[in-house]
Amino acid sequence: MVSSVEACRAQCVEFSDRASQLELDTFVKSPSSLLERLRNDKEKLRYWLARYVATNPSVLPSVQTLISASTSTDRSSIGAALRIAEARCTSTKPDASRKIRDFVQRIGDLNVQAGYSAAGDDSSGVQVQSQIKTSPQPGRGGALLEGEWRTKLANPFKPVPLPN
Repeated sequence: MVSSVEACRAQCVEFSDRASQLELDTFVKSPSSLLERLRNDKEKLRYWLARYVATNPSVLPSVQTLISASTSTDRSSIGAALRIAEARCTSTKPDASRKIRDFVQRIGDLNVQAGYSAAGDDSSGVQVQSQIKTSPQPGRGGALLEGEWRTKLANPFKPVPLPN
């Protein structure tokens, strides 16, 4: 019971974006199974690993095991996944975000750090891509309502945010 409460507090993303507890347990028990399952698909490796870490940053020791079992190209994808997870945690769980950043710095693997840096340069595109994969598209006119339950009318004169 305590571990499930701990896991709920550690999560950086909304319920619909979280990995299931079974997926996390499988990853923790056998991190290299992720490499075997997603053989030669770097985009999916980035997506799934970022999802795992953003769901529960306490899986980072398993990421260390994954790094030691991976090739150099996989390591750059792992670094990119860590950067994506950090970006997803920044606004909701700054402590988790800091934990991920410190983990990457402690690793000392140049390929992981290169992927991490490269994803930082292009994080907006990667985040948009991961959101497209995980969340359903809002219905037509979805921008006209706002608030937690989409019951409040949005301001039609509000400036549109520009992409970075």
